[in-house]
Amino acid sequence: MNAARPVRVRAHWVSLVVVLLAVGAALAVQGYTQHLSTLGDRAPAADASADAVPADAIEGGPIVDPRATGGSIAPRAGTLALTFDDGPDPEWTPKILDVLAKHHVHATFFVVGTAAAQHPDLVRRMIAEGHEVGVHTFTHADLATAPGWRRDLEFHAAQSALAGASGLTSSLFRPPYSSSPAALTDGTWSVVVDAADRSYVSVLSTLDSRDWERPGVSAIIRNATPAEGGSGDVLLMHDGGGDRSETVAALDELLSEYQAAGIEATTVSGAAGLSGAMTPASAADRATGVAVLAALSISSFVVTAISVALVLSGAVMLIRAVLVMALAVRHRRGAVAAARRRRWQHRGVVSVIVPAHNEEAGIEAAVRSIAASSREVEIIVVDDGSTDATAEIVSRLDLPQVTLITKPNGGKPSALNAGIEAASGELIVMVDGDTVFEEDTVERLLQPFADPAVGAVSGNTKVANRGGVLGAWQHIEYVVGFNLDRRLFDVAECMPTVPGAIGGFRREALQRVGGVSDDTLAEDTDLTMALCRDGWRVVYQDDARAWTEAPATIGALWKQRYRWCYGTLQAMWKHRGALVERGAAGKLGRRGLVYLLILQVLLPLFAPVVDVFAVYGLLFLDPLRIAALWLGFLAIQFGMAVYAFKIDGERLAPLWTLPLQQVVYRQLMYLVVIQSVFTAIAGTRLRWHRMQRYGSLKVPQNAS
Repeated sequence: MNAARPVRVRAHWVSLVVVLLAVGAALAVQGYTQHLSTLGDRAPAADASADAVPADAIEGGPIVDPRATGGSIAPRAGTLALTFDDGPDPEWTPKILDVLAKHHVHATFFVVGTAAAQHPDLVRRMIAEGHEVGVHTFTHADLATAPGWRRDLEFHAAQSALAGASGLTSSLFRPPYSSSPAALTDGTWSVVVDAADRSYVSVLSTLDSRDWERPGVSAIIRNATPAEGGSGDVLLMHDGGGDRSETVAALDELLSEYQAAGIEATTVSGAAGLSGAMTPASAADRATGVAVLAALSISSFVVTAISVALVLSGAVMLIRAVLVMALAVRHRRGAVAAARRRRWQHRGVVSVIVPAHNEEAGIEAAVRSIAASSREVEIIVVDDGSTDATAEIVSRLDLPQVTLITKPNGGKPSALNAGIEAASGELIVMVDGDTVFEEDTVERLLQPFADPAVGAVSGNTKVANRGGVLGAWQHIEYVVGFNLDRRLFDVAECMPTVPGAIGGFRREALQRVGGVSDDTLAEDTDLTMALCRDGWRVVYQDDARAWTEAPATIGALWKQRYRWCYGTLQAMWKHRGALVERGAAGKLGRRGLVYLLILQVLLPLFAPVVDVFAVYGLLFLDPLRIAALWLGFLAIQFGMAVYAFKIDGERLAPLWTLPLQQVVYRQLMYLVVIQSVFTAIAGTRLRWHRMQRYGSLKVPQNAS
């Protein structure tokens, strides 16, 4: 097989980074625009300083332009500038527009940029019906306390959103949380001055309906009624930011009262005699505006899609936890019942095949442990072109039941097939050269073959070198992940993998599927799926234990899991026809393959996005709720782990590493899946990754 090209390997990481950056950018936009704003007005702080505010501004009119002569303008006597803040709102703005149209009155709407971007049709309706539109920042931010960079962003993005929504720009601005000129503070005044430097006229108010408090229709009408004999007014009302049903009802009555009292309700420009408040946007401004609207639309879609996917993935994980636990209990009861029955005695020869390529570190322990089995076996060691002392070590053992076959290197499937051809038993056990058996492992592994429908049996693989955090993580994975899943697959009759470390096979079954194929890098998964599709039952014998040497470094672990995952993807693709087949093959396809696709491919591919979304949640949502969800997920995992350890007879001590495993080890496995999927999509042929051996193999004392 040809080695994977480094360029392609690097390319998928670039793709992943690009995707995560794009998702992160979309989440940042959504977080800023939707979760850093607080719609609804509030009164300014009573003790806020006003030392920097000019006296003529405090005593002047509500339309303020520090650049102009006099600095402020008051509406003409007998007029009332009708203004609405915090919209547009899809529910209340249309109703307010309907009331205004009923009374043939025009008003000024100070729109929030994010709302304008979400509902551009309402902005266009305002303008089409003769209303005036002003700027109310992009996210309704309190600019009096905002740093300079945020002021720049709020002004620019708000104007861009207006240009994108309507093709117009406005020179009218209302600072969020502002009130009358008399209530100006140093902070608010600095915003007014800053707005003037950007060519805005700031519009304050003289009448506050206080509709945002929802005090009742009568109170709103009372607050919005001008004093008799007074000068012109600017009335503050709201069409967004909450329930505005009282505003709609009060507005209808107010407009009738204004008309009866001879008060002209109009726009800010109409009341103050301004001109040119709204002008066509330049091509550059419109392009920027369209980009802003597109960015907000895309970010909203991304967040919605991720939210839906999170709910679905959470449901899948919960269903999987319940299903795995329930079927594990059922499998356990069946295993206990079977153990109480008299053991089946197989009278024929049992052949144990050990394929070996450069296994000098562990081959002696492996062969001696098998030779010490309580059940007499013939052992066939197939040295597949080793360049170390593997063959010499096996020869020196001088064990009568051991046959050594040496052959040129042809790969593990070739070695297994050579062993099968040389074996004399009708029942065949395959074991890796880095694995040791307990004394009764073979005998226990044979028990399910009492049923003639059983073609293969998976044993229980245990991690021998489980010391250290990495060893503990793999130990947890084997006990909780692999073995719980195998119990599920056994009960559901869709076992996809009999592990190479320990598996029993009926010779007839092997012959019917043509032996061990070299089409994939996961020959054990490929073989198991082929047996299922041929109609054989594949089961899990949890008390047939084998101890294997797990990778001791991150690099070695990566290579092993990369090969496993890539090979599994190959086998799934090869046997995809099982999805539409009947009988045992259909169970494999519609149960086993779908399970693998969802749990071991799709969810891991989505996992990095979940992690980015978790950061988003901590920054923009409720961090306590996010932490509670994570702790809930961890509690489920811990409960599953405790049960799995109990039924496997394991001490619970290693579970202290479980939280860290979920943070670190889980990410590593997800990245392995991502690399494997990209490699498979690219059509790259992956070479065999052989794991480094450490010579730590021995059956632990009191293991069970």
